[in-house]
Amino acid sequence: MSFYVYLSGEIHTDWRDEIQRGAEAAGLDIVFTSAVTDHAASDAAGDHLGEESNPFWRDHKSSKVNAIRTKTLIEQSDLVVVRFGDKYKQWNAAFDAGYCAALGKPYVTLHGEEIIHPLKEVDASAMAWATTTDQVVEILRYVTKA
Repeated sequence: MSFYVYLSGEIHTDWRDEIQRGAEAAGLDIVFTSAVTDHAASDAAGDHLGEESNPFWRDHKSSKVNAIRTKTLIEQSDLVVVRFGDKYKQWNAAFDAGYCAALGKPYVTLHGEEIIHPLKEVDASAMAWATTTDQVVEILRYVTKA
């Protein structure tokens, strides 16, 4: 039986690929899903619904279209991994973590020590805090094979 893991957050590094490769190398039966990681495509997700002169409404439309995917895949997942990078503020990742907390969906945060303080509430609801993708893979190994 496959274990479903949603990978949320930072899109500027290859952390998703590292986790997927690690899970594959460990022989784990995991199906990974994610938000759209092409920034331009994500920003344009609602453009087909009509042009907007105000950027707020363009973002509003696209965020709602993106939320169809995000909400559905988070709800279908067994676990969510939420990655916070050190270069950009990932408000969407924090929102995903809050959504998981509201649903009672287990999630693991992945971030460096330098942002412990701003993420204290997010980490407080997480089942684990990891600093490396290898740690995430070990969590996945444990929960699927132990």
